[in-house]
Amino acid sequence: MARIAGIDVPREKRIVIALTYVYGIGKTTAKQVLVDAGVSEDTRVRDLTEEELGKIREVVDKIKVEGDLRREISLNIKRLIEIGSYRGIRHRRGLPVRGQHTKNNSRTRKGPRRTVANKKK
Repeated sequence: MARIAGIDVPREKRIVIALTYVYGIGKTTAKQVLVDAGVSEDTRVRDLTEEELGKIREVVDKIKVEGDLRREISLNIKRLIEIGSYRGIRHRRGLPVRGQHTKNNSRTRKGPRRTVANKKK
């Protein structure tokens, strides 16, 4: 397995898909990374040379990914909670933050349904 930004990317996948295994890199960013590194999107990870891997690592190092990105996002959420903004309150209560309706939906954020007396299984 090739290691990029501290993540083992799968060997059998195309490099453009394998790069998306790194937190903070989606399909668009992966394509841009490969253009900047001068590597074909259709290349499989196992077929990459050390030189191509080095170029890809250099480009990815310029982008904020993995631990740094996770830390920045958590600090942003913590800041919103501390200043007591509307979005911060929604984060604190575990409700949807971006204006979705919550009467019928939003089970992902709210968790499983709880009945009035919490007795129903």
